[in-house]
Amino acid sequence: MAEDPLLMTTHEVRGLHSSDPKVGTGRLKLLLILLVCAAPVIASYFTYYVIKPEIAKSYGTLIAEQPDIPDIKAVDLAGQEHSMKELEKQWLLISVGPAACDADCEWRLYLQRQIREAMGPDRARLDWVWLITDDMPIRPELLPALNQGVAWRVNAEALAQWLKPAEGQRLQDHLYVVDPIGNWMMRFPAQPDPDLLRKDIRKLLKASQFWDTEGRQQ
Repeated sequence: MAEDPLLMTTHEVRGLHSSDPKVGTGRLKLLLILLVCAAPVIASYFTYYVIKPEIAKSYGTLIAEQPDIPDIKAVDLAGQEHSMKELEKQWLLISVGPAACDADCEWRLYLQRQIREAMGPDRARLDWVWLITDDMPIRPELLPALNQGVAWRVNAEALAQWLKPAEGQRLQDHLYVVDPIGNWMMRFPAQPDPDLLRKDIRKLLKASQFWDTEGRQQ
């Protein structure tokens, strides 16, 4: 008589018993894989609900469009022609205005120089620039200080296609920041607070230190 098939059922398969060490190792590996996959989600929840970081706010206004520095003609104080594109590869702190340079203009030029010096070892990564919007002569007493920065004459209308003032302000009322890629990315308010301006510039230099090289490539 044929054997009853039920009697041939194997209730314990060799090698798959829960006490088998191989099964325990496999389960541990599976658990580790699940933890690795879930780690980003766990970290984000922990950060949001436990640490609850505050959104860092900048003093300057961030420019969402970040327009590229234009390829327009500029002329230095010696009469040599340049392209504005030559200013790329450096952080730029820019002021704008006519050659007459009133008291507010002089204060902005002074502030630009002081901010750069305040960056310490990182000052080599920052240039301060005065874009002069007319062909009038510059007062001789300003010239020695301008040797420390970049003073170029640029067509005012062409420049106004790139840099924009805040509503109700003039182009010359602000200081502007351009990154080493050549993007206008920040505008400071008229009559800026020097300490807050300095902190913003320092943050930008610190945040970019892993990709920004020191000095403009010649």
